[in-house]
Amino acid sequence: MAEPRIVSLLPSATEIVAALGHGDGLVGRSHECDFPAGVESLPVCTRPRVDLSGSSIKIDLKVKEIVSKVLSVYEVLEETLRVANPDVIVTQNQCEVCAVSLTDVEAAVCDWVNSDVEIISLTAESTEAVFDDIRRVAAALNAAPTGAEVVERMQSRLAEILKSAEKLDTRPRVACIEWADPLMAAGNWIPEFVETAGGENLFGSPGEHSPWLEWPDLLDADPDIIVLMPCGYDLHRTVEEANMLSLDERWTSLRAVREGRTYVTDGNAYFNRPGPRLKDSLEMMAEMIHPDTFDFGHKGSGWTHSPHTAPA
Repeated sequence: MAEPRIVSLLPSATEIVAALGHGDGLVGRSHECDFPAGVESLPVCTRPRVDLSGSSIKIDLKVKEIVSKVLSVYEVLEETLRVANPDVIVTQNQCEVCAVSLTDVEAAVCDWVNSDVEIISLTAESTEAVFDDIRRVAAALNAAPTGAEVVERMQSRLAEILKSAEKLDTRPRVACIEWADPLMAAGNWIPEFVETAGGENLFGSPGEHSPWLEWPDLLDADPDIIVLMPCGYDLHRTVEEANMLSLDERWTSLRAVREGRTYVTDGNAYFNRPGPRLKDSLEMMAEMIHPDTFDFGHKGSGWTHSPHTAPA
């Protein structure tokens, strides 16, 4: 059977396809797909409708403005997609500001003549939903056994960390921040990760979208640990966000900041990306919450202490 021609329109899908052994079948990607190495050479089939550079507050205002006009933040490059001639397109309908929407993809291919392209739309909202997405992509690519192996490896690590964490005497109170200005807490699979790794999650609910967070609520909770994981930001950019927050007296008054339990992460590569490397994200969460118990070697690459705090 010939290798299916695959276009992936979000980074997590690209990683799923590669983990299933079908990386060589990729013929197109989104503008954000950057892993595994080599995918950068693929034709780019999407782009943002607005300039997403600048400060967090400026990006937030730009995104809210375009969404208010009932437009997607990203657009499909229809001609590039047509030339790629995919058999399978993997997209998403979970987050309107994370990648092109399912509606946009359907509109782009609706007038293709003599095409039976299969569109797979991922809906990751929780850890289990991520597993389901991997299984669905695997089934579409006739790689169900490999998909089962990928999921089993992720489930096995989750179970190992949970078993170890359950034996610990303390459960630090943890706030995970997905956007700095305005504040947004992390939802979806992140609250599950905090609890699995031996913490008490303070904001956001498992399987639900990330909620906005008010400063008074963060100050009242006064977390033991704060983890910064801004959506789409790598480790360097997240350090810049931490520097910005350090100028705010409200931030520096928090227990976690004063006691050196504030961490910055590469959210773009790990925590915000619902694919196979969520296993690594959970390992990092465990390292940050219980550093005396867990050490998987991610410190310095996937996470580090926030600037302006002394390591605990």
